This record gives sequence, C-alpha cells and structure tokens, in this order.
Amino acid sequence: MPQRTGTYFHLHLISDATGETLITVARAAAAQYARMTPVEHVYPLVRTQKQLDRVIEEIEESPGIVLFTLLEADLVQRLDKKCRELGLPCLSILGPVLQLFQSYLGAETIHRVGAQHVLNAEYFQRIDALNFTMLHDDGQHVEDLEQADVVLVGVSRTSKTPTSIYLANRGVKTGNVPLVPGIPTPQQLDTLTKPLVVGLYASPERIVQIRQNRLLGLKAHKDDDQYIDKQAVTEEVAFSRRLCAKNNWPLIDVTRRSIEETAAAVMKLLAERRRQPAP
Repeated sequence: MPQRTGTYFHLHLISDATGETLITVARAAAAQYARMTPVEHVYPLVRTQKQLDRVIEEIEESPGIVLFTLLEADLVQRLDKKCRELGLPCLSILGPVLQLFQSYLGAETIHRVGAQHVLNAEYFQRIDALNFTMLHDDGQHVEDLEQADVVLVGVSRTSKTPTSIYLANRGVKTGNVPLVPGIPTPQQLDTLTKPLVVGLYASPERIVQIRQNRLLGLKAHKDDDQYIDKQAVTEEVAFSRRLCAKNNWPLIDVTRRSIEETAAAVMKLLAERRRQPAP
C-alpha cells in the first residue's frame, strides 16, 4: 500500500455498542502521528446488515483506515470482504485480545454486545460516586467530606473539578476544596481520617495563562488584579504547597499533566494507601 503524503486521513470507527473502547484506542494510536490529522467517522450501535450498508457507503466515499469492535460474525465477514475489495486496512480491535483470552482460558466468549455496560454493582458505584462528587464540588457540603475516598485541594485553576469528575467515573467518591490565601480552610479538612487528601498545584505562569484565558472566554474582568498578577499567584502556589507539607498531604504538579494523567497519579496514591495495613 503506498505511503500517504497528505496532512489528514479518514478514520472509520465501527462499533455494535457505544464505541467508547474503539475511540479511546484509535485516538491513542493517532496521537503518535502529530503531523497527520484523523477525520473521524464514528458509527455506534451497528447491529444489522442495513446499518452496515450505510457505513460501507461512507467508507467508499471517504476511503481510509477501518477499525471495528463488532461481534456478529456475518457483519465482520462482510466488512472485511468489502475492505479487501477496496484495498483498505481493516482491523478488529478486540479480536486479537479475545483470541488471547480464549487460548489462555480455554473458553469461548459469550458474544454479548456491550457486555462491559451491564447495570451491575460497579456501574451503580460509579453513579453514586458521580452524584457525591457533583454535590461536593468547589468546597460545598464539607460537613460530610469524611464519606469521600479522595479530597483534592488547590488554588483556583488547578483542574480540581475535571479531575474530580474523571475520578468519579472510575468509581472514586471525590470532593474538592479551593485554597485561598487569607481565607481559613474548612475545619473539617483537619479532622479527615478516611479520605486521601491530595494537593494539586501548577507553575504560576501556567495558572496565570489559564485564568487570563478563562476571563477572556467569559468576557469578564476581575476588580482585583491579584487574580492574574504573577507575583500574587506565585504566593498563592507557595501558600498551598506549605499547607500541604504541613499536613503531610501528597502533592501533584499538574502543570504539564492531562486530566487523565493527574487522575492516574491520584489513583496510584489511593491504591498505595489502601495497601497499607490499618493502624
């Protein structure tokens, strides 16, 4: 197959369920090719031949890489045959993994579409965690923070809220409390025993940049220039780091971390803590 020389390529993602797994894998791979931009064509809930007809029409109109997570053999065979006719690469994302499991476990798959989305205890745990996290965002309802698994603290614009929501989607009850110089932290923070308290901080330059962009996006302004003053922000960050050190709360630098990376670091700390023997 000739090597592409353009700056973009078509990426067809076909799933018989929500497509979340497929999209995650495809984007992780595409991210390794910074000079090439994928044009995503996402087709969730493809479960019939008629639905596959529409997918094939789009593939013919915009040829490119075809990735799928289909379990119905007839659909897979037809899609694979069509891609061979068109000379296009076509790959099952789950296929090799399922074959590996089968060879090791010695058992056939159940071929149940969307099996990872069943309404089991883990699912309801995630919903419960999300409800808790939304109620305890930005220092709300600190009176029952003891029920949390994790409490994030940090100055404004250190990604506390999005990190909390990401953790909640992993089943981790998360509260977050803003740290503001001159304003005492809630007394409840000093008495927490069950939750893991983690401090988030970033470089003053990064925080100033995010705050300025936020104000521009909101078409707002702050009467107090301290909000975006580099020296004032530097003192905020120093204050938050001193507070965390005083309380022996672990710190995570989020300056160059994505939300996913920050959440992974928090979950690693949580797992390490849970492995420690109870006092």
